[in-house]
Amino acid sequence: MTESRSAFHQQLEDLRHDLVRAAGRVSEQISLGTRALLDRDLAAVDAIIETDDEVDALTLDVEERCFLLLARHQPMAGDMRALVTAIRLSAEIERCGDLVVNVGKAVRRLHPQPVPDALRGLVEELSHEAVRLFRLSIDAYADGDAALAAALDDMDDRLDRIHKDYIRALIEQGRDGADVQQAVQLALVGRYYERIGDHAVNIGDRVRYMVTGWLPEHTSAARHRARLSGRAGVATDEGGAQA
Repeated sequence: MTESRSAFHQQLEDLRHDLVRAAGRVSEQISLGTRALLDRDLAAVDAIIETDDEVDALTLDVEERCFLLLARHQPMAGDMRALVTAIRLSAEIERCGDLVVNVGKAVRRLHPQPVPDALRGLVEELSHEAVRLFRLSIDAYADGDAALAAALDDMDDRLDRIHKDYIRALIEQGRDGADVQQAVQLALVGRYYERIGDHAVNIGDRVRYMVTGWLPEHTSAARHRARLSGRAGVATDEGGAQA
């Protein structure tokens, strides 16, 4: 391997390390955001927003370095997929951080109202499952584990079920005369956790692409081509009948 090639692969590894580091910060933030919500801790919200600024800076730096490597080395095959994946993951990780900030902003809007007792356990379940999925998606990336990455979509079903239970419990609170503004904020909070799970699944899809070259869009594109081909066949048959 040439010195230039060796340096390129070291830079790829540095990018991977920095993305895992940024994801680790976001994973910690999810749990901290949950505690801030349940404890009505406004000081913790300020710390969450400050940390998110650091995550934004790190993911932006990763993205810029990816574009530089693409321009300078014009990589092919696996190296190209690794860089494209890093660019996409930097966005997914950054968005998860933003969702945690949104939880923090909800804490401010809800203050000084507590999360109702009937919802506290479900909030903790949502948080735990969102953290688990997010960490597993990053483990899949760090290890290049396509099998784990593919399993994330099915794993996300549990988070979706918890979210449905949470919404049902929230509706029950509304029937008992809960504050409308409080209900709106709590509904949004549930959605933020659910979206973190969706981003974890997206990360898994990008890891599968990095390792195997497969994307969900490939299946969709194949279905689309098949539909177009079928329509073309029908049009030809109809044209022949008319002739």
